[in-house]
Amino acid sequence: MNINDLLHTLGYTLNVTAPVFIIVFLGVLLRRIGLINENFNHTASKLVFMITLPVLIFLNILKTDLTDVFAPGLMIYALVSTLFAFGVLIWHARRLPDPADRGVFVQGGFRGNLGIIGLALVANQYGEAGIALGAILLAQLIVLYNLLSVIALSLWQNERRLEWRAVVIRILKNPLIIAVALAVPASLLHWQPPQLALKVGHYFANMTLPLALLCIGGALDLAALQRTSTTALMASSYKLLWLPMLMVTGAAWLGYEGMTLGILMLFFGCPTAAASYVMAQAMKGNAALAANIVAMTTVGSTLTLSMGIFVLHQLGLT
Repeated sequence: MNINDLLHTLGYTLNVTAPVFIIVFLGVLLRRIGLINENFNHTASKLVFMITLPVLIFLNILKTDLTDVFAPGLMIYALVSTLFAFGVLIWHARRLPDPADRGVFVQGGFRGNLGIIGLALVANQYGEAGIALGAILLAQLIVLYNLLSVIALSLWQNERRLEWRAVVIRILKNPLIIAVALAVPASLLHWQPPQLALKVGHYFANMTLPLALLCIGGALDLAALQRTSTTALMASSYKLLWLPMLMVTGAAWLGYEGMTLGILMLFFGCPTAAASYVMAQAMKGNAALAANIVAMTTVGSTLTLSMGIFVLHQLGLT
C-alpha cells in the first residue's frame, strides 16, 4: 500500500469519527468554562430523548424504503450475538470479589450509547439509509439492553425484588420505541405528512445530534479516569474491543458486507451508555465504577472506533 492510499484511508476514517467526538469534547470544554451547566444538560437531554431524537428516527424511517433496509436475519444475528456476549460477561463477573461490582461490570461491557453516539456516527457515514437501518436495530436493542441490564444488576442483589411489570411499562413508554412503532407502518403505507409538519419536524431533527453530543460532553466526568480500576479496564476492553470484533467477524463470516458491517462496528463499538450510571445508582450497584466505565469508554472509543473503521476500509469491507 502506498502513502496516498494510506492518507486516503486515514482521511476517510477521520471524516467518520472526528466530527462526532470533536462535538463531545467541545461539550467538555463548554462545561469547564461555564457556558453550559448541569441544568442545561438535564433539560437539553430530556428534550433530545423525548422529542428531537424520536422525530429524527421517525422522519428517516418514513422516507426510506424499508424493503431495502429491513433485515430480519441481521436482527436475529444481533440478538444472538448480544446474548452470547452477555453470557460471557456474566461468567466473568462471577469471579469479581465485590458483588456490587458484578452487575455494573456486565452492564458496562455490553450496553452501548446507540441512540446518540452510535446513531450520530452512522448518520455521519451512511446518511438517511444508515439511520433507517440503525433505527430498526436500535429499537430491538433498546428493549434487549434494558432487560439484560435489569437482570445483570439484580443477579447479585438480595435487597429488592425485581419488578418486571415496571420494566416492561418503561420500555413500552420509551419515545424511541414509540417512534419506530409509528414510523414503520407509516413508511410501509407510504403515508406523507403535510409539508408544514415535515418542515417543522426537520428543524427539530436537525438539532438532535449536535445538542445530544454537547450534553454527553457536558456530563462526562473525566475525573473518573483518575479512579481507574482493573474491573473498569476489563469492562471497557469488552465494550470497545471484544464486542465489536465478535459482531463484525461473525457478520463477515455470514456474508454481510458494506454498510451493514460498518453499522455493526459503529453501534457495538460505541462507548457505554450514560444511562448505565443512572441504573447502577437506582439498583444499588457500584455507581462510581459505572461512571468510570462510561468515562473510559467515551475517551477510548475515539481511538478504537477510528481503528476499526480504518481496518474495515483497508480491507474493502465498508
